[in-house]
Amino acid sequence: MNILVCVKQVPDTNEIKIDPVTNTLVRDGVPSIVNPFDGYALEAAARLRDDAPDTRITVLSMGPKQAENALRECLAIAADNAYLVTDRIFGGSDTLATSYILSRAIAKVEELEGAKFDAIFCGKQAIDGDTAQVGPEIAEHLGCPQVTYALEVKSAEDGLHVYREAEDGKEVIGVQTPCLITFTKPSFDPRFPTIKRKMAARKAQIAQLTAAELTNIDPEHAGLKGSPTKVKRTYVPPRKEAGVVVKEETTEASAHKLYELLSKAHVI
Repeated sequence: MNILVCVKQVPDTNEIKIDPVTNTLVRDGVPSIVNPFDGYALEAAARLRDDAPDTRITVLSMGPKQAENALRECLAIAADNAYLVTDRIFGGSDTLATSYILSRAIAKVEELEGAKFDAIFCGKQAIDGDTAQVGPEIAEHLGCPQVTYALEVKSAEDGLHVYREAEDGKEVIGVQTPCLITFTKPSFDPRFPTIKRKMAARKAQIAQLTAAELTNIDPEHAGLKGSPTKVKRTYVPPRKEAGVVVKEETTEASAHKLYELLSKAHVI
């Protein structure tokens, strides 16, 4: 099986900061990580390869050159090769433009590799956007079936069996290949890279796909020009202060104390 995993490098949300003047993310000094949901997608691909050793895993990311670090991490964990889609004209792309560019990049990678992908795995969403739109939009651009909120996949004679999260538990869906699947957090943790794979990942050549290579892209549908949605304002919500526990000797005393506190705070 030939699998493509789409990954994104995102700022660590534990360290995220917003510039109060520009209302944009402050990336200087903020560590970047592989989007966790994309990590679950990579682990799902690796588990399929555990059962079928001839499975090939390719990772694809769109972003600035520093996103190579995320791709090398994926190579160290499970991927066989990696591609970075990067060009200044792609900057400012919203989810629609991003999915369009990635769909064209996928077609280019298939051309370069000389083989079609049987399955495309994505995280359900990126933690720096939480839109959950890019994966399904890629499927629409490519015209292939999709299954969302997957926990695990297993090979089947007629394609893949997807174990997905449902409101009242889990459900199993059969899907034919080629297909696109987005993953949420499963009950197991992703595997760690080995020393051998880490050393190989450091030396690996990561092919870059720019607008010049992606001749099948219409510039009017990429970057800011191709983005119908705009970010008007971003902000970090204020931290909630610690609450006060009212626990007097009796229920009546607690009620009086609570009334006193609420009165002083001009709540009542």
